[in-house]
Amino acid sequence: MIYLEDDQLEIHCPEVHDHARCSISFQRTLRIPDDGREYPLPPGLGDFPLRHLDDYAERLPEGRVRRGGVIMPMFQAEAMWLNFGGFSPYPFALKIATGKICAITGENWVNHLNTDPQDYIVLPDQPWLDGYCVEEGVIRQFVAMPLGEGYTVEEQLSGEAQHGGLQITAYPMKAEKFEEMMAGRHKEMSVDSMILHSPAEADMGLAPGGRMRQEIYEDDYGLDVWDQRHPARCFVTIANSTQWMAITGERPPIVPPTARHYTEAGLPWYDYYDADNEVVSGSEILKAVKSVAQIGKEKGETALPNNESVNGTRVVSIRDTRKRTVREYDDSEL
Repeated sequence: MIYLEDDQLEIHCPEVHDHARCSISFQRTLRIPDDGREYPLPPGLGDFPLRHLDDYAERLPEGRVRRGGVIMPMFQAEAMWLNFGGFSPYPFALKIATGKICAITGENWVNHLNTDPQDYIVLPDQPWLDGYCVEEGVIRQFVAMPLGEGYTVEEQLSGEAQHGGLQITAYPMKAEKFEEMMAGRHKEMSVDSMILHSPAEADMGLAPGGRMRQEIYEDDYGLDVWDQRHPARCFVTIANSTQWMAITGERPPIVPPTARHYTEAGLPWYDYYDADNEVVSGSEILKAVKSVAQIGKEKGETALPNNESVNGTRVVSIRDTRKRTVREYDDSEL
């Protein structure tokens, strides 16, 4: 089951194992320049707020209510990343799609796991996901854009603007495999181990933005360890700021600083490398998808305001995945 607590999705599969838990939060962040260069990891600037869709059923179209899940606000051209956490070491295979298109392979959504190519990420090995896996060690950032204008991955690959949002399915490791793994570990180890705008009516989806250095790790466990009989599923609807206020009566978070202002203030970007895990090769399908800036140029539109290249970034190498989140920052410095 998936429940909502403190603006995070908490996943618990007690029918599989009492320790089968993990969490997902959606991090506000800098939108990196969509200029063809590769950038380090931008910071987390706090969680996007999440609300139960069913709590506002009377204000929503029937189609949205029927698919359920949660709703969160994003400005047009705002960026985000997914943060995976929880205090349990229990492994999960996690499928992430935008507009029913897999963010790892670019294939259409299916309700099972595939390994050729691998269409899921493995927790807790994978600490974050910032975008679409386009090459080995490179992603294109998740950027919110309105459906119907041709920018989203869904529209580029399916030709339709139908679903939008994000789709998430979590598959816990089988209980017996987890117990075997933990027994083996105990034998081997000791215990201490931006000016943005939001159209009023358009539904929102996710489109590929700038290029970022991030590795998506291969599944070292193998397909047969995952319990595909007990998945936990959630649809995340994205509302623009006007829709969010109309639906919830709440103001959305303030827009984050631009990448240029953040860098000029001397604040850090991040680098994370795990030498213990192999990396997936990236999707040829997603590599061929055009970025927001590329489509905007073709259409003669300024799709990404404040898209200037950034130089002189201060990059901090981290091993503790919690240190990437910068929950408090002083707007006056930016």
